[in-house]
Amino acid sequence: MALIVFHDDEKERHKGLEDDVGSSAEPDDGQFDRTRWSMVLGAVQSRAPCAQKALAELCGLYWRPLYAFARRRGRSPEDAQDLVQGFFEHLIGSRGLATVERSKGKFRSFLLASFQNFITAEDRRACAQKRGGRAEVIRLDWQDAETRLVFEPEDRLTPETLYDAQWALLLLRRATERLEQEHAVAGKAKTFRTLKGFLGRDVDSHAPVTYEEAADALGVGVPNVTSLIHRLRQRHTQLVREEVERTVLDPAEVEAELHGLCEALVQAEGRVRA
Repeated sequence: MALIVFHDDEKERHKGLEDDVGSSAEPDDGQFDRTRWSMVLGAVQSRAPCAQKALAELCGLYWRPLYAFARRRGRSPEDAQDLVQGFFEHLIGSRGLATVERSKGKFRSFLLASFQNFITAEDRRACAQKRGGRAEVIRLDWQDAETRLVFEPEDRLTPETLYDAQWALLLLRRATERLEQEHAVAGKAKTFRTLKGFLGRDVDSHAPVTYEEAADALGVGVPNVTSLIHRLRQRHTQLVREEVERTVLDPAEVEAELHGLCEALVQAEGRVRA
């Protein structure tokens, strides 16, 4: 199997944003959508040529909550890195997805359950390879993930709940980046920068400006700013929903998934960062 290496530098990140904006519509000309769990699983189970690469790209988008989960289970940064990297090697190189039941189709739940099983198996073997002893199939920005973690001495929440909250913030972040890119393409980058704070504290840690300050910055009246904020929030909600749809097999699960992720964010009470 050819190694698939991901670079997390700014150039690659912005390229990913452009791809995301384009992938919000249905793929045309037979192009494969590598960010949708249902299509990736279908490709794997049908043994399509693009399957392994598509799965690697999907894992490259959603690895941070797994890293945070391992850290909150008491693993050191080095052990957590080895576990996540080893898990992806195992997942991408195995045929385990061929037997996944489509009725159990949340990618979030599948990924965590599979990762927990992998950790158990690794602990039982107790013969982990030396750090750096295997090639990376996905290059990940471990330092960035580490700085996003928030630990408390006595946390009453389970790592599973914090994993769900981290997942929710990841989807919010992806939706916000897509929204920012849309505004940039439309020549409205200043509008987005000015109004981003009105999307909520889970999206932007900075306090929003007042309606009057936003109106002055954009050179419009307060009623116009109110309308702009309303449309911005509507579009952001739509993009969040699209991100959730990409992680479930059955569209009927979207509402329940949204509710569950919102509940996890409420319970986390600021213990996770986007």
